[in-house]
Amino acid sequence: MRIALLTYSTKPRGSVLHTLELAEALHQLGHQVCVYALDKDGQGFDYPLSYEVELVLARSAPAEIDSLIQQRIHEFVAHLSQSNLNYDCYHAQDCISANALAILVQQQKIPHFVRTVHHIEDYNSLYLRQCQDRSIRAAKLCFCVSDRWQIEIQQQYQIQALRVLNGVNLNRFSAAPNGSESALKERWNLQGWPIYLTVGGIEPRKNSIRLLQAFHQVRSRSAEGTVSHYPNAQLIIAGGATLFDYQAYRDEFFALAEQLEIEQALILPGVISDAELPTLYRCANAFVFPSVKEGWGLVVLEAIASGLPVITANQAPFTEFLTRTQALLVDPTSESAIAQAMQESVQVERSHSLVAESRSILSRYTWEASAKRHVHYYQQLIDQSFTSLTHA
Repeated sequence: MRIALLTYSTKPRGSVLHTLELAEALHQLGHQVCVYALDKDGQGFDYPLSYEVELVLARSAPAEIDSLIQQRIHEFVAHLSQSNLNYDCYHAQDCISANALAILVQQQKIPHFVRTVHHIEDYNSLYLRQCQDRSIRAAKLCFCVSDRWQIEIQQQYQIQALRVLNGVNLNRFSAAPNGSESALKERWNLQGWPIYLTVGGIEPRKNSIRLLQAFHQVRSRSAEGTVSHYPNAQLIIAGGATLFDYQAYRDEFFALAEQLEIEQALILPGVISDAELPTLYRCANAFVFPSVKEGWGLVVLEAIASGLPVITANQAPFTEFLTRTQALLVDPTSESAIAQAMQESVQVERSHSLVAESRSILSRYTWEASAKRHVHYYQQLIDQSFTSLTHA
């Protein structure tokens, strides 16, 4: 089967990583795969790739978000229009690439496309809402990676999205040290204890400000002046910026960090290279991810594979694959609840129990299983299209 997978970036955020790992698993199953990706800095992917990739030049764009998205869509369209489009399946992983494929369908350059809806955004912009709606409604098939979003897509669009899987690459993520940990700790001055890690950057849906407030509670003195358990704790927030401008939220975050006098305890390494990300997990003592909106939360699986106790929100999609014995599930709107879980997660017995219990889920979420499920749905679509043509 010839499969084109499209993604909006070469930077390893959730849906981009999903695209690359799915492509690799499809390739390993013997399918011909090409990943098309918008490339803003000309650096391509910092990731080991064994399949074909076509980088789509993303030129300097206006800061205004509607104009930026419109330009990115048309950059995809222009590139694809000049490509040899001879695939059995065209699969968009995001709103931008799906809108580009929708235009190509209208132009009769491709017969149809499928779209994975990782989550639905609450856009203020009418243009962005229209883009999101088109990216979902114009797709011949919609996939989703969680029950929560399957329900949301049904309620908002009256579309029955097909459930696919996420996975975790156990060849990349492991609890076993490889000797690179000391150098990374030295580079980022990871001298405190415990070291908490979150991945995804500073933005509203990652609940970054509440996490910061909880972290302050973990480090601070009580009203009676008693020192808390962890006054030397450090918090690593890994990850870079997104397409969207969260500058006001980031400004609020850093103003609060300064007010609470904990800037020195924050480690902000930005985008972590593919080679160093597994090491970074192993440098931490706990993974804290109180996100309020996720398609799935691939980083949670990565943390579990890396041998970390996990703290995350007591809501879907996390509750679809984690129980209270496998993770500390907290109210993401309560700084105190997050702080208490952060303290509990690094207590020796509790940490060991969480790590031991959570590892059982890893065998259920593999990229090979995900690829096989995708192939099944791709083949159904191809068969339906062939039947339609023969009866036309």
